[in-house]
Amino acid sequence: MVEKKTALVIGATGVSGRALVSHLETLADWNTIIVSRNEPYFPTKARFVSADLSDPASCREALSGLSDVTHVFYMAYKDDPVIANTREPNARMFENMLPVVEKAAKDLRHICLLQGTKYYGQYLGPFKTPAKEADARVSTPHFYYDQQDFLEKSRIGKNWSWSAARPHVICGLSLGNPLNLIATIGAYATLMREMGKPLTFPGKPGAFSSIYQATDAGLLARAMVWMATSPKCADQAFNITNGDFFRYQNLWPRFAEHFGMEAGGVETVDLRETMKGSDKLWDSINVKCNLAGYPLARLVSWAFANYAFSNDWDVMSDTTKCRKYGFMEFMDSEEMFIDLFRIMQRERIIP
Repeated sequence: MVEKKTALVIGATGVSGRALVSHLETLADWNTIIVSRNEPYFPTKARFVSADLSDPASCREALSGLSDVTHVFYMAYKDDPVIANTREPNARMFENMLPVVEKAAKDLRHICLLQGTKYYGQYLGPFKTPAKEADARVSTPHFYYDQQDFLEKSRIGKNWSWSAARPHVICGLSLGNPLNLIATIGAYATLMREMGKPLTFPGKPGAFSSIYQATDAGLLARAMVWMATSPKCADQAFNITNGDFFRYQNLWPRFAEHFGMEAGGVETVDLRETMKGSDKLWDSINVKCNLAGYPLARLVSWAFANYAFSNDWDVMSDTTKCRKYGFMEFMDSEEMFIDLFRIMQRERIIP
Protein backbone atom coordinates (compact mmCIF):
# COMPACT_ATOMS: atom_id res chain seq x y z
CA MET A 1 0.00 0.00 0.00
CA VAL A 2 1.31 3.43 -1.00
CA GLU A 3 1.84 5.75 1.95
CA LYS A 4 -0.09 8.99 1.50
CA LYS A 5 1.63 12.34 1.95
CA THR A 6 -0.22 15.60 2.56
CA ALA A 7 1.08 18.78 1.00
CA LEU A 8 0.26 22.18 2.41
CA VAL A 9 0.71 24.67 -0.44
CA ILE A 10 0.82 28.19 0.97
CA GLY A 11 0.35 30.88 -1.66
CA ALA A 12 -1.44 28.56 -4.04
CA THR A 13 -3.04 31.10 -6.38
CA GLY A 14 0.17 32.51 -7.87
CA VAL A 15 1.94 31.25 -10.98
CA SER A 16 4.15 28.79 -9.09
CA GLY A 17 1.45 27.77 -6.63
CA ARG A 18 -1.08 26.89 -9.29
CA ALA A 19 1.49 24.80 -11.15
CA LEU A 20 2.45 22.93 -7.99
CA VAL A 21 -1.17 22.16 -7.07
CA SER A 22 -1.81 20.91 -10.62
CA HIS A 23 1.26 18.67 -10.46
CA LEU A 24 0.43 17.25 -7.03
CA GLU A 25 -3.06 16.33 -8.23
CA THR A 26 -1.50 13.99 -10.81
CA LEU A 27 0.34 12.05 -8.08
CA ALA A 28 -1.63 9.22 -6.47
CA ASP A 29 0.30 9.30 -3.20
CA TRP A 30 -0.43 12.95 -2.36
CA ASN A 31 -3.31 14.81 -0.76
CA THR A 32 -3.24 18.58 -1.09
CA ILE A 33 -4.39 21.44 1.12
CA ILE A 34 -4.08 24.94 -0.30
CA VAL A 35 -3.84 28.15 1.69
CA SER A 36 -4.52 31.65 0.42
CA ARG A 37 -6.71 34.59 1.38
CA ASN A 38 -9.07 34.02 -1.56
CA GLU A 39 -10.51 30.85 -3.02
CA PRO A 40 -8.62 29.46 -6.02
CA TYR A 41 -9.87 30.72 -9.37
CA PHE A 42 -8.97 27.42 -11.06
CA PRO A 43 -10.68 24.02 -10.67
CA THR A 44 -9.00 21.83 -8.07
CA LYS A 45 -9.74 18.83 -5.87
CA ALA A 46 -7.56 20.25 -3.11
CA ARG A 47 -9.00 21.29 0.22
CA PHE A 48 -9.03 25.08 0.56
CA VAL A 49 -8.16 26.95 3.75
CA SER A 50 -8.48 30.74 3.92
CA ALA A 51 -5.88 32.53 6.01
CA ASP A 52 -4.37 35.99 6.27
CA LEU A 53 -0.73 35.23 7.01
CA SER A 54 -0.06 38.79 8.10
CA ASP A 55 -2.48 38.28 11.02
CA PRO A 56 -1.21 35.92 13.76
CA ALA A 57 -4.77 35.25 14.99
CA SER A 58 -5.91 34.29 11.48
CA CYS A 59 -2.95 31.91 11.18
CA ARG A 60 -3.76 30.23 14.48
CA GLU A 61 -7.44 29.89 13.66
CA ALA A 62 -6.95 28.59 10.11
CA LEU A 63 -3.83 26.43 10.44
CA SER A 64 -3.79 24.97 13.93
CA GLY A 65 -6.01 22.04 12.95
CA LEU A 66 -3.88 20.79 10.07
CA SER A 67 -2.57 17.74 11.86
CA ASP A 68 -2.20 15.56 8.75
CA VAL A 69 0.29 17.79 6.92
CA THR A 70 3.57 16.08 6.10
CA HIS A 71 5.14 18.55 3.64
CA VAL A 72 4.89 22.34 3.47
CA PHE A 73 5.52 24.29 0.26
CA TYR A 74 5.79 27.98 1.07
CA MET A 75 5.18 30.22 -1.95
CA ALA A 76 3.33 33.21 -0.48
CA TYR A 77 4.50 36.71 -1.40
CA LYS A 78 3.30 40.22 -0.58
CA ASP A 79 4.39 42.69 -3.25
CA ASP A 80 5.27 46.36 -2.97
CA PRO A 81 6.56 48.73 -5.67
CA VAL A 82 9.50 49.55 -3.38
CA ILE A 83 11.50 46.35 -2.95
CA ALA A 84 12.83 47.39 0.46
CA ASN A 85 9.24 47.52 1.70
CA THR A 86 8.72 43.83 0.93
CA ARG A 87 11.11 42.70 3.66
CA GLU A 88 9.12 43.18 6.86
CA PRO A 89 5.69 41.90 5.74
CA ASN A 90 7.09 38.81 4.00
CA ALA A 91 9.35 37.91 6.89
CA ARG A 92 6.45 38.40 9.31
CA MET A 93 4.03 36.23 7.30
CA PHE A 94 6.49 33.35 7.31
CA GLU A 95 7.20 33.72 11.02
CA ASN A 96 3.46 33.81 11.77
CA MET A 97 2.86 30.61 9.81
CA LEU A 98 5.73 28.30 10.71
CA PRO A 99 5.26 27.82 14.49
CA VAL A 100 1.54 27.15 14.05
CA VAL A 101 1.97 24.56 11.30
CA GLU A 102 4.93 22.93 13.02
CA LYS A 103 2.95 22.50 16.23
CA ALA A 104 -0.13 21.16 14.43
CA ALA A 105 1.58 18.77 12.00
CA LYS A 106 2.65 15.82 14.14
CA ASP A 107 4.30 14.01 11.22
CA LEU A 108 5.92 17.03 9.56
CA ARG A 109 8.77 15.85 7.35
CA HIS A 110 9.85 18.73 5.15
CA ILE A 111 9.39 22.45 4.45
CA CYS A 112 10.26 23.66 0.95
CA LEU A 113 10.75 27.42 0.64
CA LEU A 114 10.46 29.33 -2.65
CA GLN A 115 13.15 31.97 -3.11
CA GLY A 116 14.74 33.38 -6.27
CA THR A 117 17.81 35.08 -7.72
CA LYS A 118 17.25 38.14 -5.54
CA TYR A 119 19.06 35.94 -3.02
CA TYR A 120 22.22 36.73 -5.02
CA GLY A 121 21.50 40.46 -5.31
CA GLN A 122 20.28 40.21 -8.91
CA TYR A 123 17.90 43.13 -8.42
CA LEU A 124 20.64 45.49 -7.21
CA GLY A 125 22.88 45.49 -10.27
CA PRO A 126 25.56 43.33 -11.90
CA PHE A 127 26.39 40.35 -9.69
CA LYS A 128 28.64 37.31 -9.78
CA THR A 129 27.57 34.98 -12.57
CA PRO A 130 26.85 32.20 -12.88
CA ALA A 131 25.38 32.39 -9.37
CA LYS A 132 25.99 29.35 -7.20
CA GLU A 133 24.10 28.25 -4.10
CA ALA A 134 27.21 28.57 -1.93
CA ASP A 135 27.82 32.21 -2.92
CA ALA A 136 28.01 34.65 -0.01
CA ARG A 137 24.96 36.77 0.69
CA VAL A 138 25.01 40.40 -0.38
CA SER A 139 25.05 43.07 2.33
CA THR A 140 21.57 44.44 1.52
CA PRO A 141 18.94 42.82 3.79
CA HIS A 142 16.19 40.79 2.14
CA PHE A 143 13.29 38.68 3.38
CA TYR A 144 14.80 35.62 1.67
CA TYR A 145 17.58 35.77 4.25
CA ASP A 146 15.13 36.41 7.11
CA GLN A 147 12.92 33.48 6.13
CA GLN A 148 15.80 31.06 5.64
CA ASP A 149 17.44 32.08 8.93
CA PHE A 150 14.15 31.57 10.78
CA LEU A 151 13.67 28.22 9.04
CA GLU A 152 17.15 26.98 9.91
CA LYS A 153 16.79 28.13 13.52
CA SER A 154 13.42 26.40 13.82
CA ARG A 155 14.90 23.21 12.33
CA ILE A 156 17.44 22.71 15.13
CA GLY A 157 16.66 19.53 17.07
CA LYS A 158 13.64 18.65 14.91
CA ASN A 159 12.89 15.60 12.78
CA TRP A 160 11.83 17.59 9.72
CA SER A 161 14.17 19.04 7.10
CA TRP A 162 14.03 22.02 4.75
CA SER A 163 15.00 22.99 1.22
CA ALA A 164 14.96 26.20 -0.81
CA ALA A 165 14.28 26.58 -4.54
CA ARG A 166 15.85 29.53 -6.37
CA PRO A 167 14.25 30.01 -9.79
CA HIS A 168 14.21 33.13 -11.94
CA VAL A 169 11.23 34.74 -13.71
CA ILE A 170 8.73 31.94 -13.21
CA CYS A 171 6.60 31.47 -16.32
CA GLY A 172 3.19 29.83 -16.32
CA LEU A 173 -0.55 30.34 -16.43
CA SER A 174 -2.06 32.53 -13.74
CA LEU A 175 -5.00 34.90 -13.48
CA GLY A 176 -5.44 37.60 -10.89
CA ASN A 177 -1.67 37.78 -10.36
CA PRO A 178 -0.32 40.49 -12.67
CA LEU A 179 3.31 39.70 -11.77
CA ASN A 180 3.39 37.31 -14.69
CA LEU A 181 5.81 37.70 -17.60
CA ILE A 182 3.81 35.48 -19.97
CA ALA A 183 0.58 37.42 -19.51
CA THR A 184 2.53 40.69 -19.66
CA ILE A 185 4.11 39.95 -23.03
CA GLY A 186 0.89 38.45 -24.40
CA ALA A 187 -1.24 41.44 -23.43
CA TYR A 188 1.39 43.97 -24.52
CA ALA A 189 1.71 42.32 -27.95
CA THR A 190 -2.06 42.19 -28.34
CA LEU A 191 -2.44 45.89 -27.54
CA MET A 192 0.43 46.94 -29.81
CA ARG A 193 -1.02 44.88 -32.67
CA GLU A 194 -4.46 46.40 -32.16
CA MET A 195 -2.89 49.86 -32.34
CA GLY A 196 -1.20 48.92 -35.62
CA LYS A 197 2.28 49.14 -34.14
CA PRO A 198 5.25 46.78 -34.40
CA LEU A 199 6.27 44.70 -31.40
CA THR A 200 8.91 47.00 -29.97
CA PHE A 201 10.91 46.11 -26.87
CA PRO A 202 9.84 48.61 -24.18
CA GLY A 203 12.80 48.11 -21.83
CA LYS A 204 16.39 49.29 -21.71
CA PRO A 205 18.76 48.59 -24.63
CA GLY A 206 21.03 46.64 -22.28
CA ALA A 207 18.12 44.44 -21.20
CA PHE A 208 17.49 43.60 -24.86
CA SER A 209 21.02 42.28 -25.35
CA SER A 210 22.02 40.91 -21.94
CA ILE A 211 21.95 37.21 -21.07
CA TYR A 212 18.80 36.13 -19.28
CA GLN A 213 17.09 32.98 -17.99
CA ALA A 214 13.64 31.73 -17.06
CA THR A 215 11.96 28.92 -15.13
CA ASP A 216 8.87 27.09 -16.36
CA ALA A 217 6.33 26.82 -13.53
CA GLY A 218 5.67 23.15 -14.24
CA LEU A 219 9.36 22.30 -14.16
CA LEU A 220 9.68 24.22 -10.88
CA ALA A 221 6.76 22.26 -9.41
CA ARG A 222 8.38 18.94 -10.26
CA ALA A 223 11.69 20.15 -8.84
CA MET A 224 10.12 21.23 -5.56
CA VAL A 225 8.42 17.86 -5.07
CA TRP A 226 11.75 16.18 -5.82
CA MET A 227 13.51 18.41 -3.28
CA ALA A 228 10.86 17.74 -0.64
CA THR A 229 10.98 13.95 -0.99
CA SER A 230 14.65 13.18 -1.68
CA PRO A 231 16.52 12.58 1.59
CA LYS A 232 19.81 13.81 0.13
CA CYS A 233 18.20 17.20 -0.56
CA ALA A 234 17.60 17.80 3.15
CA ASP A 235 18.70 21.26 4.33
CA GLN A 236 19.92 22.31 0.88
CA ALA A 237 19.19 25.14 -1.57
CA PHE A 238 19.00 24.60 -5.33
CA ASN A 239 18.99 26.89 -8.33
CA ILE A 240 16.11 25.75 -10.53
CA THR A 241 15.89 27.19 -14.04
CA ASN A 242 15.14 25.81 -17.50
CA GLY A 243 18.87 25.22 -17.84
CA ASP A 244 19.44 27.41 -20.89
CA PHE A 245 20.02 31.12 -21.47
CA PHE A 246 18.67 33.63 -23.98
CA ARG A 247 18.80 37.25 -25.10
CA TYR A 248 15.55 39.09 -25.79
CA GLN A 249 17.03 40.45 -29.00
CA ASN A 250 16.93 36.89 -30.34
CA LEU A 251 13.53 35.94 -28.91
CA TRP A 252 11.65 39.15 -29.76
CA PRO A 253 11.41 38.47 -33.53
CA ARG A 254 10.07 34.99 -32.71
CA PHE A 255 7.43 36.51 -30.43
CA ALA A 256 6.44 38.98 -33.15
CA GLU A 257 6.15 36.16 -35.68
CA HIS A 258 3.89 34.21 -33.32
CA PHE A 259 1.54 37.15 -32.91
CA GLY A 260 1.61 38.00 -36.61
CA MET A 261 3.40 41.29 -36.11
CA GLU A 262 6.39 43.18 -37.39
CA ALA A 263 9.31 42.97 -34.98
CA GLY A 264 10.51 46.34 -33.75
CA GLY A 265 13.72 47.24 -31.99
CA VAL A 266 14.21 48.88 -28.63
CA GLU A 267 11.87 51.75 -27.77
CA THR A 268 12.41 52.44 -24.09
CA VAL A 269 9.22 53.75 -22.50
CA ASP A 270 7.55 53.96 -19.11
CA LEU A 271 4.72 51.50 -19.67
CA ARG A 272 2.75 52.98 -16.79
CA GLU A 273 2.48 56.16 -18.86
CA THR A 274 2.27 54.80 -22.40
CA MET A 275 -0.37 52.24 -21.45
CA LYS A 276 -2.63 54.65 -19.57
CA GLY A 277 -6.16 54.20 -20.84
CA SER A 278 -5.39 50.83 -22.42
CA ASP A 279 -8.04 49.16 -20.26
CA LYS A 280 -10.79 50.46 -22.55
CA LEU A 281 -8.95 49.21 -25.62
CA TRP A 282 -8.51 45.84 -23.91
CA ASP A 283 -12.22 45.65 -23.14
CA SER A 284 -13.01 46.27 -26.81
CA ILE A 285 -10.57 43.53 -27.83
CA ASN A 286 -12.33 41.15 -25.43
CA VAL A 287 -15.63 41.82 -27.20
CA LYS A 288 -14.24 41.94 -30.72
CA CYS A 289 -12.33 38.66 -30.42
CA ASN A 290 -14.87 36.84 -28.21
CA LEU A 291 -12.37 36.37 -25.41
CA ALA A 292 -13.09 35.12 -21.90
CA GLY A 293 -13.38 38.70 -20.69
CA TYR A 294 -10.60 38.99 -18.12
CA PRO A 295 -9.90 42.64 -17.32
CA LEU A 296 -6.43 43.91 -18.13
CA ALA A 297 -5.65 44.62 -14.46
CA ARG A 298 -5.91 40.89 -13.69
CA LEU A 299 -3.27 40.10 -16.29
CA VAL A 300 -0.71 42.88 -16.23
CA SER A 301 1.03 45.26 -13.84
CA TRP A 302 2.80 47.84 -15.97
CA ALA A 303 5.06 48.67 -13.03
CA PHE A 304 6.15 45.01 -12.98
CA ALA A 305 6.63 45.14 -16.75
CA ASN A 306 8.94 48.14 -16.37
CA TYR A 307 10.97 46.18 -13.83
CA ALA A 308 11.02 42.97 -15.85
CA PHE A 309 12.45 44.70 -18.92
CA SER A 310 14.98 46.90 -17.12
CA ASN A 311 17.54 44.29 -16.10
CA ASP A 312 20.48 45.41 -18.25
CA TRP A 313 23.06 43.01 -16.84
CA ASP A 314 23.54 39.27 -17.24
CA VAL A 315 21.38 36.98 -15.10
CA MET A 316 22.78 33.46 -14.95
CA SER A 317 22.27 30.74 -12.34
CA ASP A 318 24.43 27.66 -12.21
CA THR A 319 22.26 24.51 -12.10
CA THR A 320 25.09 22.03 -11.67
CA LYS A 321 24.14 21.30 -8.05
CA CYS A 322 20.58 20.13 -8.73
CA ARG A 323 21.89 17.85 -11.48
CA LYS A 324 24.55 16.40 -9.20
CA TYR A 325 21.80 15.65 -6.67
CA GLY A 326 19.60 13.98 -9.29
CA PHE A 327 17.19 16.49 -10.87
CA MET A 328 17.93 16.26 -14.60
CA GLU A 329 14.98 18.07 -16.20
CA PHE A 330 15.55 20.96 -18.58
CA MET A 331 13.50 22.99 -21.04
CA ASP A 332 14.01 25.10 -24.16
CA SER A 333 12.98 28.60 -23.05
CA GLU A 334 11.94 29.76 -26.53
CA GLU A 335 9.62 26.77 -26.85
CA MET A 336 8.29 27.43 -23.35
CA PHE A 337 7.31 31.02 -24.20
CA ILE A 338 5.54 30.01 -27.42
CA ASP A 339 3.76 27.06 -25.79
CA LEU A 340 2.48 29.28 -22.97
CA PHE A 341 1.29 31.93 -25.43
CA ARG A 342 -0.65 29.18 -27.21
CA ILE A 343 -2.22 28.05 -23.94
CA MET A 344 -3.34 31.61 -23.23
CA GLN A 345 -4.87 31.77 -26.70
CA ARG A 346 -6.56 28.39 -26.30
CA GLU A 347 -8.03 29.60 -22.98
CA ARG A 348 -9.24 32.73 -24.78
CA ILE A 349 -7.26 35.02 -22.49
CA ILE A 350 -5.60 36.67 -25.47
CA PRO A 351 -6.60 36.45 -29.17
